Amino acid sequence: MTLAARGPVVSLEQARRFSIAPMMDWTDRHCRFLHRLLSRHSLLFTEMVTSAAIVHGDAQSHLAFDPVEQPVAVQLGGSDPAELAAATRLADAFGYDEINLNVGCPSDRVQSGRFGACLMAEPDLVAECVRAMRSATDRPVTVKCRIGIDDQDTEESLDRFADAMVEAGVAALYVHARKAWLQGLSPKENRTIPPLDYPRVYRLHQRLSPLPMMINGGIETLEQAEAHLQHMDGVMLGRAAYHNPMLLAEVDARVFGDMTPRPDLAAIMQSMAEYAETCLAQGGRLNQVARHMLGLANGRPGARAFRQILSVDACRPQAGPEIFLRALDAVQAAPVAAAG
Repeated sequence: MTLAARGPVVSLEQARRFSIAPMMDWTDRHCRFLHRLLSRHSLLFTEMVTSAAIVHGDAQSHLAFDPVEQPVAVQLGGSDPAELAAATRLADAFGYDEINLNVGCPSDRVQSGRFGACLMAEPDLVAECVRAMRSATDRPVTVKCRIGIDDQDTEESLDRFADAMVEAGVAALYVHARKAWLQGLSPKENRTIPPLDYPRVYRLHQRLSPLPMMINGGIETLEQAEAHLQHMDGVMLGRAAYHNPMLLAEVDARVFGDMTPRPDLAAIMQSMAEYAETCLAQGGRLNQVARHMLGLANGRPGARAFRQILSVDACRPQAGPEIFLRALDAVQAAPVAAAG
């Protein structure tokens, strides 16, 4: 089953109903190709890339993507309005559907560069960044943020931050429903320890409607996503979509009403083998593609052998796309009792 055979892509506004979060070291172009095979309509995001890396480094390596990934948004990190405008101008030339500014990442490395969640404390600066980015593109400029940081009052401070974004002309907000604790918690702890507060995001959306607003954080199933869609314009899944990618095969039907037959594992593996062949011809390595596919057979007989083939054999010198088909064989030939 080819991408072209699966019907037209929805508009950006519709695609925002279900998006896959930008995740460092995960949502690279190989990951996005796989996710697009599984869902034709979801909005995909790049990994966060700093404005400095784009402006002062190799923009082609950071920004190039395959048009079949669309609709796709690029996420930028930074706090220098002029530099962000320059990075936006470069990203615009590649044809991204949306330019997103990260104001949510809690890592120490991000804080030391003065971008990410620490900017929640500087709404006026973020607003200046948004205005500068908007001046450099006709594409939508959006922001992904938290509900607050450290001891901020999430009622008053989030309202103040969001109002500044609206005044700056932001096209949409993606709101992670946890605070980020920048002092005393690791990035991993920031994913679970600060409590989720979905009702706070609902209230913000209700107050700022009709500004498009998507909710993120702790959403693990499509049932949970559908419940949030009763209150929000869209939902964003992160690790759940990455670790259990086959759930994305149900998104087009359940979220977008597209009843085109869902892709099965055999079709996905065949398409990824063809894709990997092209990547190898361009100097890539098989494991760069295979690492995103480990969860495709989760819950099925032969899943353990499937993961082992992709994680071990795909790393061997001269490994080729036939590894993917061998992993598929391990699932198709497995007895029912061998689920892993």
